[in-house]
Amino acid sequence: MERSKLIKACKENDAKAQMQVYLMYKDMLYNVSFRIVKNEHDAQDAVHDAFIKAFQNISKLENDLNLGPWLKRIVVNCALDFLRKKKKLGWLHDANQLPETEDAQDDYENMSLKFEDIKKAIDNLKDKYRIIIVLYLIEDYSHKEIAQQLGLNESTVRNQYIRGKRLLKQQLQNSVVS
Repeated sequence: MERSKLIKACKENDAKAQMQVYLMYKDMLYNVSFRIVKNEHDAQDAVHDAFIKAFQNISKLENDLNLGPWLKRIVVNCALDFLRKKKKLGWLHDANQLPETEDAQDDYENMSLKFEDIKKAIDNLKDKYRIIIVLYLIEDYSHKEIAQQLGLNESTVRNQYIRGKRLLKQQLQNSVVS
């Protein structure tokens, strides 16, 4: 079914069309959610909640071409809400306002890494760094968007990103040396 007809059918509460959209996007949304919550069942719950919210609010989708990014934004919100409910984002309230620092230049040229090494290193970061790294580097959110999502100052997000990236770099360098 053509995308615009599919979305129109979803807006008319057509269960078959909704199932088709679910099947098209469930894996992508699960991967996004899992990178944030780091737990299979919690990620599945966040995806489930995201689809419920999406189908309840699909009439608000103005441009049919934006369905994927729109769903991704909803699942990110659901995953962050899930973490808040589980009190895993307590660090948000403790985030100190830090002075702006310049981003150090990356020197990854000599590193030979496997995708799994990078994924493992990101997963090993503290939540306050990992979530910002995932949203910025993988999900392509801006610092401003991340700050809005997490209720932080943009400068705090930038500093957490810089620190997280520095820690990630150290972990990756250690895994290459090991």
